[in-house]
Amino acid sequence: MAVLIVLEKPELWPWEVPQATMVSARDYLTDPEFVEMKRAKVFNLCRSYGYQSIGYYVSLLAEARGHRPMPSVTTVQDLKQSSLIRIVSEDIEDLVQKGLAPIRSDNFELSIYFGRNMAQRYDRLCQALFNHFPAPLLRAGFVRADEWRLNSLRPVALNEIPESHREFVVQQARNFFERPRLSSAPAKYRYELAILAGSEDVSARPSDDKAVKRFVRAAEKVGMDATIIDREDYGRIAEFDALFIRETTAVNHHTYRFARRAEAEGMVVIDDPRSIVRCTNKVYQAELFDKHEIPCPKTIVVHRENARQIGSSLGFPVVLKQPDSSFSAGVMKAANEAELADVLSSFMQKSELVVAQEYVPSTFDWRVGVLDGRPLYVCRYHMARGHWQIQKVEKAKRPNYGKVDTIDVDAAPPQVVDLAVRAANLIGDGLYGLDIKESDGRFLIIEINDNPSIDAGNEDGVLKDELYLRIMRCFHERLERRRQ
Repeated sequence: MAVLIVLEKPELWPWEVPQATMVSARDYLTDPEFVEMKRAKVFNLCRSYGYQSIGYYVSLLAEARGHRPMPSVTTVQDLKQSSLIRIVSEDIEDLVQKGLAPIRSDNFELSIYFGRNMAQRYDRLCQALFNHFPAPLLRAGFVRADEWRLNSLRPVALNEIPESHREFVVQQARNFFERPRLSSAPAKYRYELAILAGSEDVSARPSDDKAVKRFVRAAEKVGMDATIIDREDYGRIAEFDALFIRETTAVNHHTYRFARRAEAEGMVVIDDPRSIVRCTNKVYQAELFDKHEIPCPKTIVVHRENARQIGSSLGFPVVLKQPDSSFSAGVMKAANEAELADVLSSFMQKSELVVAQEYVPSTFDWRVGVLDGRPLYVCRYHMARGHWQIQKVEKAKRPNYGKVDTIDVDAAPPQVVDLAVRAANLIGDGLYGLDIKESDGRFLIIEINDNPSIDAGNEDGVLKDELYLRIMRCFHERLERRRQ
């Protein structure tokens, strides 16, 4: 893939950067060579990104041509919104206060060159700002009243860079462009896929290392170059065509920010932000199941005024769920009123609403994987030994899981598969895992999960490598549709 550095006047950058070609902005906008270029990463160093300026059009037309611009139009617009800058300031509050604590004056400017500053003590702060606003050259302004606040953030033109900084800027540009896979993806791959799977302990991820490697191989087989990234790579999102999240998602979490950024950049993304919001909140699902008459255990959305009705309505034992619980965490069983009061007191310190459900005993849960509105796999998740859930968590110990049986989709009870697909379609067209109880001939949906578990030797027990290929083909088909 070509790497282009676009400037109004290339002569202002007389230094050689390996693996990159210097191009004038006028040539990039008008020369047929660049108009017809199939794939390129475009680093826009124009002096202004103002609306309808030449710098703005470089990023805008790069996106129209299917190129990957930095900054993207989304970043250009974000830099103009003071409200977003304030939100980012809150998000990196600790870095700001610790990093600027030694400064004596009440005003401070920080130059950010490809995510770095000449003073290494500011590197973490620079990287955090670059991750939120990925633009090659930035300048951040801070003011101090009682404490430091980010007051402004703007792109920097080349002629604003002090002479004493220029050698450092060139070196950071070289370091940036020489990163593995930035410009060396083999020509046989039409698309580039980022797999977010490097930020968590593998025991907490929805896919183990073997499964992640199989996703990478499957991506290559369908014509995509796959790169494993972690939370520190937020600023690189625009370099890719698609994002696959293989970490446990949450709304107040870096996974959601990755999904939002990827969607804003026009990428194909699983899990998409809407699915994360809907699947990570049990209150939402309770309302959804009730509205669409999806069979589920008897459920009450609990608030402080109706908490006393739980026992009489649902009986004991009763299951209580924090709205954003996942992997059996934040899900408790109360055997009596005293235990119920203790659990509610704890849960309501974090959320105004809690979900209470009748307890439906079973030796296993059905798990149906659904992708793009079609069933993908069916498993039986057995309860952990001596426990009522599929996962048993003990203090200072790794979670203990029950065994997993995977069966052919066609061999599963049709009612299970049909219920799973019907419920998943209420969320979206992503990748979901649906948990279903079977009790006295009834099939009851428990919850819908985004980023469902796919571990080597478990969910792939029937399809083997075909499971990974089907998911990667889904990405490729969506990318092809967008390209066309």
